[in-house]
Amino acid sequence: MTFNSLNYYGFDKDTHADCLDLIKSTDFRHMHILNLWFLGINVFFVICSYFNIFGLNRLKMGSYALFLGIAAIFEIIVIIFREKIERYAFLFVYLSILLLMIYSTVESTGSPYLAATMFLVMVVLVAVAYVDTMIKMTLMLTAYSVAFVLTSLRSKPQSVAYQDIYNIIIFLTLALVLHYAFQRARMQQYVTYQNNIRVKRELEVKSSFDALTSLLNRGRFFSMAEEVLRSAEDEYIAVCLLDLDGFKQINDKLGHQMGDKAIQIAGATITDTLGIDLSEKWSFTEKAIADKLSFAGRLGGDEFIALIRGKSGRDEVEPLLREMLDALNKVNFGDLHGIFASFGVTEIRAAGYDMDDVYNIADGALYESKRSGKNQIHFGDDAQGDSGNV
Repeated sequence: MTFNSLNYYGFDKDTHADCLDLIKSTDFRHMHILNLWFLGINVFFVICSYFNIFGLNRLKMGSYALFLGIAAIFEIIVIIFREKIERYAFLFVYLSILLLMIYSTVESTGSPYLAATMFLVMVVLVAVAYVDTMIKMTLMLTAYSVAFVLTSLRSKPQSVAYQDIYNIIIFLTLALVLHYAFQRARMQQYVTYQNNIRVKRELEVKSSFDALTSLLNRGRFFSMAEEVLRSAEDEYIAVCLLDLDGFKQINDKLGHQMGDKAIQIAGATITDTLGIDLSEKWSFTEKAIADKLSFAGRLGGDEFIALIRGKSGRDEVEPLLREMLDALNKVNFGDLHGIFASFGVTEIRAAGYDMDDVYNIADGALYESKRSGKNQIHFGDDAQGDSGNV
């Protein structure tokens, strides 16, 4: 086993980095649990000290009350500033560990004629609870143990201090072995979880997107569009059908590879013009609906469809589609000089439309574009009964 492998619990540095968000989340959750436990035991000790039971007397109540107050303040800060604290989870984990180590050391010196037990428990507890790196955890626990031993030598009889030294060597060794074993198992769980997420995302992409253009496939586009049309209230939406003109001639004269390239270029042009961000495809469908974004799909062959949101009306949609058409017409790739297309557009201004009806109106408008000479944009009837050529 290499040094790096040992440091990252049997995994490499890159794997550890991939799991860092999960590590922070786990450590933050465990920190919260340990602090609640710490808060609880100090409440218990304060009560016991007040009533002089279980060997605790009022002389120790001040110390317990102090740590109770610190734990309470820590908990309040965590609750109020949870989101910010999660970003710096490791810092607060280290502060929590420091608090536990100081507390258990103070608890030990409070009984100078007894070998320490609380510190030993805390060392093992911290080792089992937190994931970091093997080196950091080893150095941290060793440093705290050395500080504890020095405190014990100064405040306790020699025989008791030697017993503490013996105990801490045994428990520190046990803690580090358990830390490696527990955190290696956790890392394996994280890696498995990450792989499952990766597979899930790959399946989501394959089931939702067209392989050639990276646009949505027909089924996913229609399911998203239907959801949008059901829920849209007082929102202007335009649905545009786009069909390439003379695509058969491109295949016949330039070959099917150039035909595929024309389809790819058309898809990229639609994506760029509408400002569609497909960098995280696995979350795009949910994000597009939640954030009211435009999205587009390939229906098959050389036919495309787009649902445009975020515009106030035809006076904003028309220039956008004109920009898209002009970009297609200016394509110059090898023997492909210009891609020509016909557009058919449906305008929607209210919720409750059926996607099949919307598609049929856009298809009729597309037919008018073809009939009127191709390579143009035609708006079909909308909720207001308007229609017209562009």
